[in-house]
Amino acid sequence: MYAWIWRKLPFGVPGKLAGSLLLLAGIAALLWWVVFPAVDPLLPMNDGQITE
Repeated sequence: MYAWIWRKLPFGVPGKLAGSLLLLAGIAALLWWVVFPAVDPLLPMNDGQITE
Protein backbone atom coordinates (compact mmCIF):
# COMPACT_ATOMS: atom_id res chain seq x y z
CA MET A 1 0.00 0.00 0.00
CA TYR A 2 2.76 2.48 0.87
CA ALA A 3 4.58 1.71 -2.36
CA TRP A 4 1.38 2.39 -4.31
CA ILE A 5 0.94 5.76 -2.56
CA TRP A 6 4.59 6.63 -3.18
CA ARG A 7 4.24 5.83 -6.89
CA LYS A 8 1.06 7.90 -7.22
CA LEU A 9 2.48 11.06 -5.62
CA PRO A 10 3.77 13.54 -8.24
CA PHE A 11 6.83 15.82 -8.64
CA GLY A 12 9.79 13.53 -7.96
CA VAL A 13 11.33 12.88 -4.58
CA PRO A 14 10.84 16.39 -3.11
CA GLY A 15 7.19 16.38 -4.10
CA LYS A 16 6.72 12.86 -2.81
CA LEU A 17 8.20 13.81 0.56
CA ALA A 18 6.02 16.93 0.78
CA GLY A 19 2.95 14.96 -0.28
CA SER A 20 3.71 12.24 2.25
CA LEU A 21 3.99 14.81 5.03
CA LEU A 22 0.72 16.45 3.96
CA LEU A 23 -1.04 13.07 3.91
CA LEU A 24 0.34 12.21 7.33
CA ALA A 25 -0.71 15.59 8.75
CA GLY A 26 -4.19 15.21 7.25
CA ILE A 27 -4.67 11.75 8.71
CA ALA A 28 -3.42 12.92 12.11
CA ALA A 29 -5.81 15.91 12.04
CA LEU A 30 -8.72 13.68 11.05
CA LEU A 31 -7.98 11.33 13.94
CA TRP A 32 -7.40 14.16 16.44
CA TRP A 33 -10.53 16.22 15.68
CA VAL A 34 -13.03 13.63 14.40
CA VAL A 35 -12.29 10.05 15.38
CA PHE A 36 -10.90 10.46 18.91
CA PRO A 37 -13.71 12.76 20.14
CA ALA A 38 -16.29 10.36 18.69
CA VAL A 39 -14.73 7.36 20.46
CA ASP A 40 -14.00 9.17 23.74
CA PRO A 41 -17.41 8.57 25.39
CA LEU A 42 -17.14 4.86 24.65
CA LEU A 43 -13.86 4.35 26.51
CA PRO A 44 -14.19 2.46 29.81
CA MET A 45 -11.85 4.74 31.79
CA ASN A 46 -13.99 7.79 31.08
CA ASP A 47 -16.45 7.47 33.97
CA GLY A 48 -15.04 10.51 35.81
CA GLN A 49 -14.07 8.65 38.99
CA ILE A 50 -10.57 8.01 40.23
CA THR A 51 -10.21 4.77 42.17
CA GLU A 52 -7.17 3.06 43.54
